[in-house]
Amino acid sequence: MTSSPATDAAASLLADLIAHGVRDLVLSPGSRSQALALAAVRLADAGALRVHVRIDERVAGFTALGLARETGVPAAVLCTSGTAAANLLPAAMEAFHSGVPLLLLTADRPPELRGIGANQATTQPGMFAPWVREGVDAPVPGDALPGDALPGDVVPGDAASGASAWSGLAARAVAIALGADAPHGLPGVAGPVHLNLPSREPLSGEPVVTAVTPGVAPVPAPGEPVVLARGPRTVVIAGADAGADAEEIAHAGSWPLIAEIVSGARFGRHLVHGYRALLRRTDLGGAVERAVVLGHPTLSREVAALLARPEVEVIAVRHGGEELDLNHRSRAAASVVVAEGAADRDWLGAWLEASAAQAVDLSERAPDHDGLASTDSATRRDAVKAELEAVRRPLDRELLVDAVWRATWPHDRLVFGSSRLVRVADAVLGGKKVPVHANRGLAGIDGTIATATGIALASQAGGAPGVTRVLLGDLTLLHDVGALLLPPDETEPRLQVIVGNDGGGTIFDGLEVAQVAPAADLDRAFYTPHQVRLEHLALAYGWEYRRVTTRTALDQALTRPVGGRQLIEVPLPR
Repeated sequence: MTSSPATDAAASLLADLIAHGVRDLVLSPGSRSQALALAAVRLADAGALRVHVRIDERVAGFTALGLARETGVPAAVLCTSGTAAANLLPAAMEAFHSGVPLLLLTADRPPELRGIGANQATTQPGMFAPWVREGVDAPVPGDALPGDALPGDVVPGDAASGASAWSGLAARAVAIALGADAPHGLPGVAGPVHLNLPSREPLSGEPVVTAVTPGVAPVPAPGEPVVLARGPRTVVIAGADAGADAEEIAHAGSWPLIAEIVSGARFGRHLVHGYRALLRRTDLGGAVERAVVLGHPTLSREVAALLARPEVEVIAVRHGGEELDLNHRSRAAASVVVAEGAADRDWLGAWLEASAAQAVDLSERAPDHDGLASTDSATRRDAVKAELEAVRRPLDRELLVDAVWRATWPHDRLVFGSSRLVRVADAVLGGKKVPVHANRGLAGIDGTIATATGIALASQAGGAPGVTRVLLGDLTLLHDVGALLLPPDETEPRLQVIVGNDGGGTIFDGLEVAQVAPAADLDRAFYTPHQVRLEHLALAYGWEYRRVTTRTALDQALTRPVGGRQLIEVPLPR
């Protein structure tokens, strides 16, 4: 079997991607993408690339999103032409709005087969245009390029070497995905890039795969920081993906830290508990003069209301594909630093004093493991009595999120679905420095399990310890149930999917519609109750399954996983 222009171009492109730091590629099988798929598998066999195969392109897209979320390096997702490419749209939108580097590689028909009714051919160039930092319709391998042509120009001509057809695409795509200047998106902010890759038959052949030296993805140069002067009464707000920088800024400025549970910044001495109630107070939230925002805050109306107030100076560190500007006068910043000067101790003290009164202590509702093991009979008797009372009390949402939070440590990963549980967690959980992920760019329930799988695979690459836990509701699970299917010949992630099952979408309890719509209409159009047997789903997809109804059983399930992939169902009251 000989090579072809398509196979030569595929092998060359993937080798270039690896040379520029790409380590992971998720592929969905298809005909038009076969040259790229064969080259990817050969490179994986050589140890130069980690290839993950998913039959559903939507699942593939979010798996790549999870890989890139965890590593900060662009992950590639590859699919064939037609509706396959369209299924990458949800992941592309989330990546754009949350600032995640992603490479969308879509195989395509050559230009002469577009728009004439050819099989599996549609308009793919530009199909992700509003949500990618750049889109390129690559030349067809085998077409000659004049000396002044640029990568992306389609210039039919006499057959030429296919290996050079896509030359230069990889370097530019990786750089732009990581935040280099691009036609679309914010400078310095990561996001998705679309490479549309047309080819002609023959599509198959022996790919010429040479030794590839893995490279390191380029680190974008940091932009000029905004200097935060002392004086204004300031709060630091950490939204999704803010990370530890938010805590460092709050510490440097001696300012209160309002950190969402999905921020990765919910720790430190300046952390504010019960921030929603404090933002409603006129002497605290009403007295804020400046808000420094990192990440994307989405979990409370109180934060949104603060950032929309015209009299509040908002400085938003660039995060996703759009500027955060709810009051239409916010200032964007590539980064921020705190100026020298005296701290306003009275302002910080007022917040921390009020915060202490808001802290929620769920420890007395958790099992007393020390008491149960005590050699003192009275202490052990009291602990046993408390444990029996706990056994009789069904689990609720507060106990569920508390148990998962307590079981998770810095070597683990925690993923929240866009379910009611993330808002409960945001309201009641205290501070703890753990890696947290959530798809809050658009706050959809799409692809939560697939994203968590990508995070687990990336965090555990190279033998790293830890478990990835994803906490979500039953509808969020069912929306992405196809992500439970994993190939038997790939590395099994250490992944716990914890499902709070209340039989429908009770998150709508907090919306206006719940106050005005008839109960039957709410059930049919919003709550969408179901009777799915989750244990049967777990069995069908080869997952270990446990159903727990007490805090003790939940703690045991979380801390003593019985398999690599475990689905834990926690029935909750409607």
